[in-house]
Amino acid sequence: MDTILETKDITIAFGGHVAVDEVSVQIPEKQFTSVIGPNGAGKTTFFNLLSGQLRPTKGDIYFKGESITKLSPTKRTRKGIGRSFQITNVFPNLTVLENVRLAVQSKKQVRFQMLKHFKSYKDQEEKALELLGEVLLKDKANSLASNLAHGEKRKLEIAMLLALETEILLLDEPTAGMSLEEVPAILEVIHNIKRQGDRTIVLIEHKMDMILDLSDQVLVLFNGQLLAQGTPEDIMDNETVQSAYLGGLYDDNSA
Repeated sequence: MDTILETKDITIAFGGHVAVDEVSVQIPEKQFTSVIGPNGAGKTTFFNLLSGQLRPTKGDIYFKGESITKLSPTKRTRKGIGRSFQITNVFPNLTVLENVRLAVQSKKQVRFQMLKHFKSYKDQEEKALELLGEVLLKDKANSLASNLAHGEKRKLEIAMLLALETEILLLDEPTAGMSLEEVPAILEVIHNIKRQGDRTIVLIEHKMDMILDLSDQVLVLFNGQLLAQGTPEDIMDNETVQSAYLGGLYDDNSA
């Protein structure tokens, strides 16, 4: 199985605090990898390093064997690494369809022209509608993004990442802030993307049932270090991981 994303001894420190400490992992292509760990384990910081929001103090990050350690988030996205955030990142004053169509145009390098009628972008619009169907939002195409429920905004954000034809989706707690009623729909979207089998997905999530159901491999971070790596079954049977989650290895009040 080919490795699409790899880190070698990546480390980042903020003052005297080492948030990620010499983490070396391999992310297999077209597999589903979950990153778990107690609060303060370094999960989001690790994601910020992968997506380029932060640069490591030391160590390297490789995409398809090429170092991307010094590349900006925008350049990483162009290469095929897409990132969702805990807080949704959409254009609130545009319609749902316009949000996705602009992402399609961006990928196809079709420049928006102020005086050109929107119907001139028919191919991009058809692709956008197709993607909205994939994330179960086609019936909201003409709604303003600002009027969407929180869970619907998360689905829109995923559609925009798909429109950019990203090979890797970095999903940072996609169910965070959702009501119980909204969670099944986002799970269905993620299941559908996985089922298509053409993308690599890396997920941060606290819902263990979701992780066990979706993951091919699980990475466990603890105090900024890689505590364990393996199949969901391996991780569930790992006594060290159990101790970390049950409080034997960490202070429950950690950030």
